[in-house]
Amino acid sequence: MVRILVVDDHIVVRSGLIALLDGKHEITVIGDAADGDEAIAKAQELKPDVVLMDFSMPPGKDGLTATTELKKLMPDVAILILTMHDDEEYLFRAIQAGASGYILKSAPHQELISAIQSVAEGSAYLHPTATKRLMSEYLDKVKQEGASGPYELLSEREKEILGWVAKGYSNKEIAEHLIISVKTVETHKSNLMEKLQLKTRPELVKYAMKKGLLNFE
Repeated sequence: MVRILVVDDHIVVRSGLIALLDGKHEITVIGDAADGDEAIAKAQELKPDVVLMDFSMPPGKDGLTATTELKKLMPDVAILILTMHDDEEYLFRAIQAGASGYILKSAPHQELISAIQSVAEGSAYLHPTATKRLMSEYLDKVKQEGASGPYELLSEREKEILGWVAKGYSNKEIAEHLIISVKTVETHKSNLMEKLQLKTRPELVKYAMKKGLLNFE
């Protein structure tokens, strides 16, 4: 039996989802919440297998913020984002937040049930339109960079130093942090810029931004 927490700011939507899911298809609804803060509190209290999370819940904490925070507190919980937004940007933001799946509110009931079962089993679920978009972007990237891409040619140390350089740290500061010599930092920096075919720091920063390496947490 899949234990599920339903999160949506509209009580009519929550009630409809509970009526649709509870006690059917090996699914039981153990609770519901109206915003992100309530979802986080109830998830920690009730320990669901799956959180069905609305994307937008004004004026409370939104689904993406709640997903990010909840995954830090409960890494094993599966979160399925339920949204009306059929948009690429929302899709990627949901994935980055740690969601196990992304499904539209307009999806057929059976698709929602299948999505819940999939994420409960540890699989990822994306609605068909989203899957096509991801595949299209991946194929475009392969065409532009080749199957591996220049980034994959970097060693783990070079990738690490790329991130530090892009954030504005000096060679000396990087050396002190990584406990290596300044000369070693300079060598890695020179090698990685050659592999990436970059010549200046602004080019390096721009590249790092595209790769999502500028997380300052």
